[in-house]
Amino acid sequence: MFHVKQSEKTSANESFGMDTPLAREIADLSARRRALEAASVEFGGETRVLTVSNQKGGVGKTTTAVNIASALAGLGAKVLVIDLDPQGNASTALGVPHSADIPSVYDVLIDESPLADIVQPSPEDPNLFCAPSTIHLAGAEIELVAQVAREHRLRRALVDYLADNPMDFVIIDCPPSLGLLTINAFTAASEVFIPIQCEYYALEGLSQLLGSIQMIQKHLNPELHLSTILLTMFDGRTRLAQQVAEEVRTHFPDQVLETVIPRSVRVSEAPSFGQTVIAYDGQSAGAIAYREAAVEIASRTATQSKEK
Repeated sequence: MFHVKQSEKTSANESFGMDTPLAREIADLSARRRALEAASVEFGGETRVLTVSNQKGGVGKTTTAVNIASALAGLGAKVLVIDLDPQGNASTALGVPHSADIPSVYDVLIDESPLADIVQPSPEDPNLFCAPSTIHLAGAEIELVAQVAREHRLRRALVDYLADNPMDFVIIDCPPSLGLLTINAFTAASEVFIPIQCEYYALEGLSQLLGSIQMIQKHLNPELHLSTILLTMFDGRTRLAQQVAEEVRTHFPDQVLETVIPRSVRVSEAPSFGQTVIAYDGQSAGAIAYREAAVEIASRTATQSKEK
């Protein structure tokens, strides 16, 4: 997270002629916006492939995937989002058509269509692309069982795609379950990115997910590692949220980002307009937090992430 000098906050408060919680919040947001405008991140190294996963539903997994992708694209990175969730919410948020007759990830996994045949540009940013999901993906779990090399289909398709279409980041949005779709994502990725909500049972199921990562490391993809944890739905007014944040940071000191994502009406509203919060209201507190998180992620090289 960007740290703002107290003197900057004070001068901003004085300009409002008061020192109230609202004035302090406005001053803090203004200072963070200025810090983001001054932020500079370079791209051009090897492609980082992150799978966004959490077997616990309702933690902001898809919201985090699309907003981090949009924020990274806004920083100048070329980003591909692979929507591996049959619900297709990531495709919706990125403004990409994903009706039943649209070529999708299903065709890549089941019919071995080239990934390039299904990737669509997102209207949000010329640097942002999406491989959409359709309703057909709901049956892919069963169909994959009988397929040859069923765990490696996405990985092979992605390697072929990146050979001709270099990207800085590939972000894979997984379904909230450990099936063959998620295993394909883990096999294709090198980094696991876990959003954790600052609520009761935040760490519920996390040990199972970490066990799954170790299993994939051992049998399918030794490069896979947990690189990033992002705290979401944070309400700084509650003691519970602060306790959860402290607990997660204690367990995963190197993986947890400094930035936390606050509870935000704008973040919740954006998907209903077929947009990320970055496009819907880029100056809101939620959008600023996701942009700060994206700068943190981009500032960590793939090598640094692996060391962590």
